[in-house]
Amino acid sequence: MTSVDSADPDGPPGTETARRAVETVWRIESARIVAALSRYTGDFGLAEDVAQEAVAEALVSWSRDGTPDNPVGWLLSTARRRAIDSFRRRSARDERYAAIAGQLGEGEAAAGALVPQQQDDLPWDPDRIDDDILALMFVACHPVLAPEARVALTLRTVGGLSSEEIARAFLVPVPTVQARITRAKKTIAAAKVPFELPPAQDRRQRLGGVLSVLYVIFTEGSTATAGDNLLRPDLAYEAIRLTRMLSAVLPGEPEVHGLLALCELTAARFPARTGPDGEAVLLEDQDRRLWDRSAIRRGLAAFTAASKKGLGPYGLQAGIAACHAAAPSVEETDWERIVLLYEALGRIAPSPVVELNRAVAVAMASGPLRGLAIVDELVAADRLPGSHLLPGVRGELLRRLGRTREARTELERAARLCTNARERAVLLRKAEALP
Repeated sequence: MTSVDSADPDGPPGTETARRAVETVWRIESARIVAALSRYTGDFGLAEDVAQEAVAEALVSWSRDGTPDNPVGWLLSTARRRAIDSFRRRSARDERYAAIAGQLGEGEAAAGALVPQQQDDLPWDPDRIDDDILALMFVACHPVLAPEARVALTLRTVGGLSSEEIARAFLVPVPTVQARITRAKKTIAAAKVPFELPPAQDRRQRLGGVLSVLYVIFTEGSTATAGDNLLRPDLAYEAIRLTRMLSAVLPGEPEVHGLLALCELTAARFPARTGPDGEAVLLEDQDRRLWDRSAIRRGLAAFTAASKKGLGPYGLQAGIAACHAAAPSVEETDWERIVLLYEALGRIAPSPVVELNRAVAVAMASGPLRGLAIVDELVAADRLPGSHLLPGVRGELLRRLGRTREARTELERAARLCTNARERAVLLRKAEALP
């Protein structure tokens, strides 16, 4: 065992130090651990369960004995023993297995027939780690699961977040998250989803589901749907970490790089998007000197990789983010290019939100009246019912046109619909500032 810091260097390392060590190892290596165990056991749900049991055991053991020299190997060995125990319990209840076991020697059954790969070495194949993690992502984002279950399971098994962290991020009760994860594992087991990469012909189609989950996670982190905080940086940065992992194992997929570019370029603005008290700072008021230039460089590099085979929906959004990153101010932004990018995005991935964003870009490039015409078409078609985004944009365009009474009505309506306290405060502030 390796000694760890504690108040008494000659005494036990302490619960808090052990907890920090376990959390650090789990956050960094959880995907590799669960993936290796899933391949080893052939049971995705069991792998996640025994990994969690190993973590719980580590909290006790490492507090008493110190952090092991190979903490990942320790967790894998412990989880493997738990998996073996589970297989033995199952087989003890299985009459068919008992009949087979009766024909085998007791030693042979214990050593090799009860579970696959019961050799002394760890269930860890360095040459297969990348494929294991990729398979884990595809399983967690399998189309048999509901979208909210995919998000929860991905954050739990691939991201290593606890149920409490996921619940806090999405403002739902912990039991709700736990129920989603439990149902997801049962659904995967019932559907007999294998722990393996989908066939090559299905991989690209399934990849879209994986990317959409990562996009949802990042979007919630970059602008929280509800609550008192505009940003949830931990959630956004977790999505970036997972997307980087995906880009490393699928370097030939342009949309993976497109999503990574979008996330990096958007996150680069985080330091300037909120003030000292957490209040939202609008794009035109942001101090661009605070933007993270390293994130911008990483984002532009990913955008270059995405551009080599043509831009898809995520790549086009990354192109829009790149325009903002390159501009010294709102006024000097290449709004005409942004309009063209939104038009291209609307052709391949049409949505009312894309059209609303195009309206904003058109207003910046050609004046608020032209932008308002697009917004009014969305209103007439009732394309975004119940959303604060449409009245918010309409109110801003009306304000710029000098139609202050209508603008105040729209902004106040947007504030009533908005469930994020920081965004709501901006809308009310705009409404109150009108003459």
